[in-house]
Amino acid sequence: MSLNKDFMWGGASAANQYEGGYDEGGKGLNAVDVLTNGSATEARKATWKTPDGEVGTTDLHWGPGEFKLPEGAVPQLVDGYYYPSHQGTDFYHHYKEDIKYMAEMGFDVFRLSMNWSRILPNGDDEKPNEAGLAFYDQVFDECAKYGIKPLVTLSHYETPLSLIQRFGGWKDRHLIDAFAHYAEIVMKHYQGKVQYWLTFNEINAMDMAPYMGGGLIDGSEQNRAQGAHNQFVASSKAVKIAHEIDAHNQVGMMLAYSAIYPYTCDPADQLLVMKAKQDMLFYSDVQMRGYYPTSRLKKYERDGIKLDDRPEDYELLKKYPCDFLSFSCYTSNVVTTHANDAKAAGNVSAGNITNPYLETNAWGWATDPDVLCLGLNELWERYHKPLWVVENGLGWADKFEDGKIHDDYRIKYLRAQIKSMEEAVSLDGVDLMGYTMWSAIDLVSNGTGEMKKRYGFVYVDRDDRGHGSLKRYPKDSFYWYKKVIASNGQDLA
Repeated sequence: MSLNKDFMWGGASAANQYEGGYDEGGKGLNAVDVLTNGSATEARKATWKTPDGEVGTTDLHWGPGEFKLPEGAVPQLVDGYYYPSHQGTDFYHHYKEDIKYMAEMGFDVFRLSMNWSRILPNGDDEKPNEAGLAFYDQVFDECAKYGIKPLVTLSHYETPLSLIQRFGGWKDRHLIDAFAHYAEIVMKHYQGKVQYWLTFNEINAMDMAPYMGGGLIDGSEQNRAQGAHNQFVASSKAVKIAHEIDAHNQVGMMLAYSAIYPYTCDPADQLLVMKAKQDMLFYSDVQMRGYYPTSRLKKYERDGIKLDDRPEDYELLKKYPCDFLSFSCYTSNVVTTHANDAKAAGNVSAGNITNPYLETNAWGWATDPDVLCLGLNELWERYHKPLWVVENGLGWADKFEDGKIHDDYRIKYLRAQIKSMEEAVSLDGVDLMGYTMWSAIDLVSNGTGEMKKRYGFVYVDRDDRGHGSLKRYPKDSFYWYKKVIASNGQDLA
């Protein structure tokens, strides 16, 4: 089995989990900057204030509509709480060191997100923050020094907090033009430095985590539907802008994907799988095909959902779909209509059923060796556009002993994942652009806000309360991945 010689290997990150420097260089606050840390058993919390000065916290559960603040409250920083995004693992001050590690592994590409509020502190400022533009200039120049291409996500759960406070997040159409303005600024400024762009990270997070995905204080079905529509239109505007600025630009969408299995052979379970896939793939259907699937329109009709839309919205969606589909994929899920006590743990599997055929990690995520082959085939057959695996990895409580981290479990997981990916390409003919494992360097867990749940090839000395030297240490998987890249995926031993 072999991958194309132009296949791009690398790793991924997100500014709100990795970058740090939350109040440096003129940066404004974003949605995640007001989230505390949690754990495998405790939810992250959003801190808030009311106009009369009352302060408090609200648990950030994963699931539609489960996050709602008291009347009049808006997310804000509150004294006495620990916010892990404020430092992340400090890429802001370690970017040269970290990119050098990526180069040593042989990266072709580095996926990172651009912190919208570092460029436009309020999200819709007329003029950009020059210090923010300069920071990413330095990052991209450092990547270019080693021949590493940036893959830049414009919004990776980093909706500027000011837009949430003033407009309630993506439920308001004001954010469409604010995002297009932001996209135009950065695409013009970084022309020649960035060719590959993603608009919204895991856009279907609008349903799974409405505050993360859309900055929604009230994640009602109406607000989620409107938020998704507004992001679709904003994404198409960004595609149009990118192509007009530089014909070489390629703009992709990003979907949170998991294979979904029925627990039994009861047809009712298979129908449940179909419905779950309709909900997940609705987002890619719009962004890749350029129109709403009839199943979603009928659902809106049944549920009384009315979109604040315009005829030109649908013209944009049709004319400017995304050039390629990128996706995250960590695990698979099981659903059933039958009573079942074997509930899966972990935020990614909330409400689903334990798969008796698969192992799970400490956070309840099933390790499925065939999930990438299944996902790549499903998405390729559905859209026939190039694909890119931009998140895939294993979170684990790595042990630091005598200056070393022996993460054989991560190597085992990734070996199976890469083999599954290669089968989809070589046996089934899937057009796959690249693979950026999550994550290049240890960072804060998005789901829990922990450092304990580590993903990187490079260990960072930092704990769940932000203590530690931030010194970097390559893990065993670092050297293994270096060998994988050098052999273009052939040497997985």
